[in-house]
Amino acid sequence: MFKKILIANRGEIACRVIKTARKLGIATVAVYSDADREALHVKMADEAVHIGPPPSSQSYIVIDKILDAIRQTGADAVHPGYGFLSENAHFAEVLKAEGVAFIGPPPVAIEAMGDKITSKRIAAGAGVSTVPGHMGLIENADEAVRIASEIGYPVMIKASAGGGGKGMRIAWNDADAREGFQSSRNEARSSFGDDRIFIEKFVTQPRHIEIQVLGDSQGNLIYLGERECSIQRRNQKVIEEAPSPFLDAATRKAMGEQAVALARAVGYFSAGTVEFIVDADKKFYFLEMNTRLQVEHPVTELITGIDLVEEMIRVAAGEKLRFAQNDVKLNGWAIESRLYAEDPYRNFLPSIGRLTRYRPPVEGTRDDGTVVRNDTGVFEGGEISMYYDPMIAKLCTWAADRATAVEAMGRALDDFEVEGIGHNLPFLSAVMEHPRFRAGALTTAFIAEEYPDGFGGVEPSSEDVRLLAAVAAHVHLCREKRNVRISGALANHRRAIGEDWVVTLPEHGLAVKVCEQDGGSLVEFSDGSTLAVASDWLPGASHAIFAVGAARMGVKVSPANSACRLRWRGIDVLAYVRSPRVAELARLMPQKLPPDTSKMLLCPMPGVITSIAVEVGDQVEAGQALATVEAMKMENVLRAERRGTVARIAAAAGASLAVDELIMEFE
Repeated sequence: MFKKILIANRGEIACRVIKTARKLGIATVAVYSDADREALHVKMADEAVHIGPPPSSQSYIVIDKILDAIRQTGADAVHPGYGFLSENAHFAEVLKAEGVAFIGPPPVAIEAMGDKITSKRIAAGAGVSTVPGHMGLIENADEAVRIASEIGYPVMIKASAGGGGKGMRIAWNDADAREGFQSSRNEARSSFGDDRIFIEKFVTQPRHIEIQVLGDSQGNLIYLGERECSIQRRNQKVIEEAPSPFLDAATRKAMGEQAVALARAVGYFSAGTVEFIVDADKKFYFLEMNTRLQVEHPVTELITGIDLVEEMIRVAAGEKLRFAQNDVKLNGWAIESRLYAEDPYRNFLPSIGRLTRYRPPVEGTRDDGTVVRNDTGVFEGGEISMYYDPMIAKLCTWAADRATAVEAMGRALDDFEVEGIGHNLPFLSAVMEHPRFRAGALTTAFIAEEYPDGFGGVEPSSEDVRLLAAVAAHVHLCREKRNVRISGALANHRRAIGEDWVVTLPEHGLAVKVCEQDGGSLVEFSDGSTLAVASDWLPGASHAIFAVGAARMGVKVSPANSACRLRWRGIDVLAYVRSPRVAELARLMPQKLPPDTSKMLLCPMPGVITSIAVEVGDQVEAGQALATVEAMKMENVLRAERRGTVARIAAAAGASLAVDELIMEFE
């Protein structure tokens, strides 16, 4: 077995590998850029080596710098994680020449499967069902338009060396194909140093289902069931689960056997994933093979009990696989939610900054038998950088069945506190509560279909309003009791706390009577109904569990001037608790209107302006490209919302802008 493993990666996956290495008694080495000097993976590792400036092109994907770190520390093996150098065959060859083990598949398999054109040809030869498309390289946008027209729209434009949603665009017409080709090529060049592009037919209403394979260098190969990864945004997975709510045993077996056949065709060993597109009739088509550990591997670990990182290490050390296919049993259901530093209220644009609060739910087995796991690479007080992927954590839950696992995830998301940056926790909570998700009626178009105008928050139902009003009333009573204790040190000066209040939430005003009861409070509504509220919440606490009637609610509570901000299940509201007279006067107050920015193009995220597509005096049409911003390795084209004339351009290509900083103005 290895004595010391260097992890050629960062963030949560580096932390994940360190945990398993520690369990096996293996020392670890972290590498870090300037931006990651205080990162969690650096703190967790036994040793750490600085490898350069923040951009990954000058640090994490520079092979010579990784080799220098290996030589400095005497590491005898390297785990590449995912992304960066994980699917770089040359890197694996260099390590072999250096006498250092690569904890991953053989270079020939990486090379064959890393090129999506070659991989499809091999898959077809191995009897694996494939999607129709153009397997040759495409030289320019004109050729892309011609080929897309011949295949028939819609088509998927993809980087041959791509992965993780980078370098991928769906084209519905010639204009999309032309623009998508250029954007995909730019992203591919930036992310992978390889701008080769190909095109294939886009299967409408598809599910994205992948098979986990595992093999050793002695030729033993097995599959560990499937993962459903259909909840995606911009071709990037957001929520995954295992098993799939769609597959039956026969389809699972057929997909698994084809995945193993493909792996065997390229002499594969270690952990890998074969991805399929599955249509409504359960017909499946090979998409690609990822010759590395997948981001979503924890859900497979939770339903199989197999530590995939441990198996990768053992296989790389020459050990024989410890299980046969018949030993693999799928137990229960697991859900993974990817927590991203992206603002769902601003079309999921990246957010950077300091995590002023980061409190994940407690990991482990709960009293009801469900399990919570959180794979993360950040900590409270740490900084989210613009240089890397925006994923903060992977929150997972396990239960004996899907419905219980989904409910456990809803509770875990309620209990997850993140402040200081924009993040997608409200959106993840909304998906968990969505009837279509709960029914398992998923496709890769789920987000586009259910949130066509973007995510604007969750509209509370009438029952939600009652529950949140009761929480607000209870919080108000607790605050009033504290205020009385502070201001009424002398008993004869202590003021009485009123019972009659009006709780105002957006579009709702509820008259309530609140009184203490059994250490909690009893909230009576104007229709005579009541809700008992019990909680250990104290003024100043940012989160607490509230028992409201029969409901268990994990609510985030924070002051907002004279209101109380409540967040629960994707609902984010300001609740005002006022006396009846003050509530009556508040209704007469005029609303403050936001400033008019309709004639401005503001930078929607922190990023770098890579190009300006217009000049002062140009007339632009609605939908016309104005500028391109790159942030967190993704290229974003900013378009005109309406017809107008460019009056002033305030930013130039190469400028680094903050969110809402001015790019240009219109007449």
